Amino acid sequence: MTTHALLIDYKYCTGCHSCELACRQEKHIEDVDQWGIKVAEFGPEMLEGKWYWDYVAVPSSICDLCADRIAEGKKPACVHHCLAKCMEAVTLEELPVRMAELGGEGVACFLPQKI
Repeated sequence: MTTHALLIDYKYCTGCHSCELACRQEKHIEDVDQWGIKVAEFGPEMLEGKWYWDYVAVPSSICDLCADRIAEGKKPACVHHCLAKCMEAVTLEELPVRMAELGGEGVACFLPQKI
């Protein structure tokens, strides 16, 4: 049963790809076409007079939020290695409060399919 969620505050993601590499190493993913989490880049693009250039980390179906690491009291590999500190694993009970604290815009929540 899923007990944790991954919160990503995209406003602060720098596109460093450290989450991708940490996941790949933790999950022993060798196939170059598979990802536990993938960073996509959008922009630069002018919209309504403002420039946008965003990075969006997207977990895949491979992601189980490092259930074994969480069981040991550790952070998921992507969270642990995030240089911008814009990712965090929270319990489902903490989720609504933490999302409200971060504000709604640019914040996303990922729930693994199963743990």
